[in-house]
Amino acid sequence: MPALSSMLRVLVTLAVIAIAAVAGWYLWRTYEESPWTRDGRVRANVVNVAPDVAGAVVDIRVKDNQEVRIGDVLFVIDPARYQLAVSQAEAAQAGAKSVLDQREEEFARREKLSSISISDEALAQARAAALGAQASYDQATAELGTARLNLARTEVRSPVNGHVTNLLLDRGDYATAGRALVAIVDSDSYYVAGYFEETKLRNIRVGDPASIRLMGYPRPLTGHVQSVARAITDRENALGNDLIANVNPTFSWVRLAQRIPVRIAIDDVPDGITLSAGMTATIVVTQGDDRRRVKPPAP
Repeated sequence: MPALSSMLRVLVTLAVIAIAAVAGWYLWRTYEESPWTRDGRVRANVVNVAPDVAGAVVDIRVKDNQEVRIGDVLFVIDPARYQLAVSQAEAAQAGAKSVLDQREEEFARREKLSSISISDEALAQARAAALGAQASYDQATAELGTARLNLARTEVRSPVNGHVTNLLLDRGDYATAGRALVAIVDSDSYYVAGYFEETKLRNIRVGDPASIRLMGYPRPLTGHVQSVARAITDRENALGNDLIANVNPTFSWVRLAQRIPVRIAIDDVPDGITLSAGMTATIVVTQGDDRRRVKPPAP
């Protein structure tokens, strides 16, 4: 009996060790190969809004961190010069219209005359004068349209839905055409960039569901894999003097897996969570039928 009891204890111990070894191997494989990462960042497009015309800023309609919608006026550039330009263009158009009417009447009268009363050359000259007057009128109309467009562009509007960020513009600042003055975070462009080790990429497919946990909030966001980056910078591929690769001759015995960016689209944001670009996130690519379980590694 003592021998049987001793053998039973040995078998139980071996069984426990075997189970622990299998469980440890599975957990290690899951940790190493299952598609999850703590290296994630919330990202969004930042639109740098620049005026299309130049002038002094006379009114600012927004505040820092204010929410704006497409078409909302952000700031106003002094419109006086552009109003005068519109008046000048309207006067030029009116003058061109008067000349056009006169030339068309002259051509119409001469066209009715017989070939005995007017030569072919005089009729051709009248036709050319009418066409030239038409071209001048068209040009004046285009210049009027440009002047009106410039006047409308003195009100600089938001091109996206989002939030004004880091507003430094002040009344009286001079705005230069094409130089950005206001930054807007596009609220319709939020996504999460997850940097997955290359050993885990084979278990990631476009469309896979994903759970996103932000460092500052306990409730997860839901999303899905939208795309996988096709390239990262190779720091070893520096160009030499002869435009050939300058490869570092050293090699480390410990080889670290590269991290590849994976774009995660956000499907749902729970109430009470405020997204800000730059937030830290943990991303877990989950089972299709259970968003609480990590996707197992491929066999």
